[in-house]
Amino acid sequence: MKRRNVILIIALIIFADQALKIWIKTSYTYGDTGVTGLNRFKLYFIENPGMAWGWEFGGDWGKMILTLFRLAAVIFGTWYLGKIVKKHYSRGFIVCAALIYAGALGNLIDSMFYGLIFEESSYSHVAAIFPSHAHGYAGFLHGRVVDMLYFPLIKSNFPSWFPFVGGDSFEFFSPIFNIADASISVGVITLLIFQKKFFKKHKEENHPVAETSAEISDKVQVL
Repeated sequence: MKRRNVILIIALIIFADQALKIWIKTSYTYGDTGVTGLNRFKLYFIENPGMAWGWEFGGDWGKMILTLFRLAAVIFGTWYLGKIVKKHYSRGFIVCAALIYAGALGNLIDSMFYGLIFEESSYSHVAAIFPSHAHGYAGFLHGRVVDMLYFPLIKSNFPSWFPFVGGDSFEFFSPIFNIADASISVGVITLLIFQKKFFKKHKEENHPVAETSAEISDKVQVL
């Protein structure tokens, strides 16, 4: 797979992710929902101070550590993507790695810069980007990740006879996420499902000469 194709995949995901985040951040108040016209799919603006899928980690110091970890992962990912492209790994493996890399970079941009370039969002105020009358809502490395994709596929109650939670309400699928989160998840899940196929193909593509030589040697011995 050519390097320019990998760069194109990453660029398209980053563009879509950031475009949607900026539009949501500058169009919705915090906690606001929007109708998409698609059944069981909503836009729901929240901000995530921690990890993907709404997980949190250790307050301000945890946020900084997490952002620095993301930065280190992106730096390593840049080197690793170059390596696997150069060594001609299977197309599927490279695409999965590119999806994971693009997702990590998309959320890293939020963490590093959104606190500097956006106003604070609230339940009654839509934030402006690059405000002329105020500073951003947080410092470098302390930005919050914008989430908005919400798929409440099932909303119901557990049966009354169900142990411990009988009668309680439940919802599937409840996490609110973004395109970067989805990119990481698709890359990881696909890699886990097809890893044997990806690596087997890579080995076959990188050892054709050895197999051919062995076959010729066997024929010579028979003769």
